[in-house]
Amino acid sequence: MSDPRMTSSIFTRGAVDLSALRSTPPATSRPATPAQAGPPTGLPGAAGAAVTVIDVTEATFQSEVLERSLNTPVVVDFWAEWCEPCKQLSPVLERLAAEGGGAWVLAKVDVDANPRIAQMFRVQGIPMVYAVVGGQPIDAFSGVVPEAQLRQWIQAILKAGGVAVAEPEDPRLDEADDALMSGDLDAAERAYRKILAESPADAAAEAGLAQVGLARRVAGADPQAALAAAAQAPDDVDAQLLAADIEVLGGLAEQAYARLVGLVRRTAGDDRERVRQHLVSLFTVAGPDDPAVASARRALASALF
Repeated sequence: MSDPRMTSSIFTRGAVDLSALRSTPPATSRPATPAQAGPPTGLPGAAGAAVTVIDVTEATFQSEVLERSLNTPVVVDFWAEWCEPCKQLSPVLERLAAEGGGAWVLAKVDVDANPRIAQMFRVQGIPMVYAVVGGQPIDAFSGVVPEAQLRQWIQAILKAGGVAVAEPEDPRLDEADDALMSGDLDAAERAYRKILAESPADAAAEAGLAQVGLARRVAGADPQAALAAAAQAPDDVDAQLLAADIEVLGGLAEQAYARLVGLVRRTAGDDRERVRQHLVSLFTVAGPDDPAVASARRALASALF
């Protein structure tokens, strides 16, 4: 019942009518199971820890989700005991919630025991996950998604909810960044590669290493002359790649992306692959959260396929 891709949909206020859930459900509603009626879960082993995971019923939805979301973002996980994909996604959400230490709360809703909640949220397949901020759903996705994408989605929800997201300081990264800023590219490369050897998915280190490559490629180049040469030779791959690098350094990343997407369309074989790889390296410089990168990735996919 799930779509393996994250399909996020932004909701405007009022798009999901939750008015029926703002009052006590009728007496005919299905009673909560003992697990659902249990207390909220905090950080493991911590007495009096912040609430991170809670089972929600129709009777508690208003207080535990709608009212709580006025102060703290709430992520609602719609699941069922028979749903195998739910068993993949829910543990990851629970772990990330505990890791968040109360910055956001995971509210788990068993759709079999609480059909009215699922109906109000227009849940057609599970797993389905909604983010509720200020008493209204603001975003959602369906299916099982990679943890890295989940983390990005949660960070965006926290920002939307006005929660300050502080990235932990990493002295290794500070050292690498200092070397890059001082122009010691060899030292910067060694430092970034060391971080990636220990943490292969470190996006900041990946971006830093890509910046080192960018700095090396433009070293000694005359920006004005390089851009002029590219304008005179639109199919010269070397000239276009250098021009794109200079545009990124000059704050014209979107222009650089468009330049190389266009070049992908005009080239073939090894040249095309070289341009594609170069463009991906420029995406890495900006990082995965840059809106311009997301747009350019779509344009690149269209050019390739």
